[in-house]
Amino acid sequence: MMRRLSFALGLALLAGGAIAAVPASAPPVTLTPDRPAAPAAAKPDARLERGRYLAIASDCMACHTAAGGKPYAGGYAIDSPLGTIYATNITPSKQGGIGRYTEADFARALREGMRADGSHLYPAMPYTSYAQLTDADVGDLYYYFMQAVQPVDAPARQTALPFPFNVRLSMLGWNTLFLDNKRFVPDPTKSAQINRGAYLAEGLAHCSACHTPRNALMAEIGSQTLAGASLGSWHAPNITSDKVSGIGAWTDAELTAYLKTGHVEGKGQAAGGMAEAIQNSLQFLRDDDVAAIVAWLRTVPPVRAPGQTQAAFSHGSAASEEPLLRGMASSTERHSLNSGAILFSGYCASCHSASGAGSTGQAYPALFNNTATGGSTPANLVSAILFGVERKIEGEEHEAFMPRFDQRSYVQPLTDEQIAAIANYVLKQYGNPDVSVTPAYVAQARSGGEKPVLARAQPFMLPGGIVGILLLIALFVWLRRRRQRKE
Repeated sequence: MMRRLSFALGLALLAGGAIAAVPASAPPVTLTPDRPAAPAAAKPDARLERGRYLAIASDCMACHTAAGGKPYAGGYAIDSPLGTIYATNITPSKQGGIGRYTEADFARALREGMRADGSHLYPAMPYTSYAQLTDADVGDLYYYFMQAVQPVDAPARQTALPFPFNVRLSMLGWNTLFLDNKRFVPDPTKSAQINRGAYLAEGLAHCSACHTPRNALMAEIGSQTLAGASLGSWHAPNITSDKVSGIGAWTDAELTAYLKTGHVEGKGQAAGGMAEAIQNSLQFLRDDDVAAIVAWLRTVPPVRAPGQTQAAFSHGSAASEEPLLRGMASSTERHSLNSGAILFSGYCASCHSASGAGSTGQAYPALFNNTATGGSTPANLVSAILFGVERKIEGEEHEAFMPRFDQRSYVQPLTDEQIAAIANYVLKQYGNPDVSVTPAYVAQARSGGEKPVLARAQPFMLPGGIVGILLLIALFVWLRRRRQRKE
């Protein structure tokens, strides 16, 4: 979902359950525009509310609703390393959506990545995680989408990946290799709370879809579960229990606050895909479900990043070079924005303060003791500058917001060189001084981040395939002639 990172910074989750130690029902959750209040005289439909909660917890809205579009009507562009994938219409429309799906069709799509027409979905739809869902929860989800979601007859924009990724039949082989189509089984050695958290996080939450690195074929690497992964230009951080590389040094209260608000002073803020997950899903979860996820996170085996000895949030302190900048340029200077310090003063200090301490109350966060500036990769710092930050939490007076400074900026588009200069100043002044940024790195982030091996190999696949076929034909002809001569 990077969504999908998505941290993703990205997690997302569930409720209503049919497993041991999972509550069988869930109370109504906070209403949002796509969840209008029922008429006062209407009798509550417990199954509908369970399905509604499950849809929120699994963050269906984030991927299946385009900006400004109708709920669940699809069209949201997921920028995968292999090309743009457009989310499908999952309203109950018989023309544009899933209105003709039976519950069995719905379950097959959710757990196996197989559409009703027999074609395969791409694993941008996290069916590898949803495979763990219980039959009862799949049924409640189906009931909610068919009974409560407004149908939208317009089909969503179709995905058109380049060859050979557009051959959906190839997913049959991928699924054979990497899809573990098993339901969640509670661990009898763990508490009911931890089992609940595992079901939420590993199933509907599909945390691993963003936070686990992938191999050359884009499948999750099991030995590195939740150890952090690239999500285009963003980086979903390590959320294992390791106290240096992961979240082991965060308190339960801090983890809870982060999942509910996306902000913890002295630790970090959610942006990118993680901000979307919190805005659309996590903030609406029941407190006991959030507590269950936190309890489960404590049990995730720690994974230490090679060579890391200091937690990302522990870097830096307040410091200001503002007095040194005054009077340095002449009144006729035409190119005065010529250093990271000066660019920071002009574009960043008004919100984050000249000392990097942020605003009172931390609506604009400090740049020190911040995982975006203290991490081993500058991905999230550069992406925040390029693409900005938006995160809205119900009940908070102000929306978390930082303007973007890429070519779409309405404030001031900055060049790759300028963004690199600002990032390097922030890293040396407030963050991890061992990390640096080049203009080439910013250009790569601007275009979607580093491409995986499979994407880099794509231009050579068609000519390589043709050469391979010709070689096979030549080999067949040679063998046939050789046999004829022997005869």
